[in-house]
Amino acid sequence: MEAVRTCVGCRRRSPRSTLLRVVAVDSHLVPDERAVMPGRGAWVHDTYACLDAALRRRAFVRALRVSSPLDMQTIEKRLNGYGNKVNGSK
Repeated sequence: MEAVRTCVGCRRRSPRSTLLRVVAVDSHLVPDERAVMPGRGAWVHDTYACLDAALRRRAFVRALRVSSPLDMQTIEKRLNGYGNKVNGSK
């Protein structure tokens, strides 16, 4: 049985393999493709809608327990660069 995680964007539970783990490294959000980086991680669906919802709700700041604002450019570049379920940019 596969592990289940909750998306910080839409708050739906999904199998771990369908979500992207994100960690904070020096106030930058970094995608953790293999889910092996140290530290707290937040899970989000690999879609622009879930990422946008998480940003609006400040879910990454709460889930990762950081007090300073996070730089989201790395995550946005990943979603826009690969074109995974993304149609355009913000």
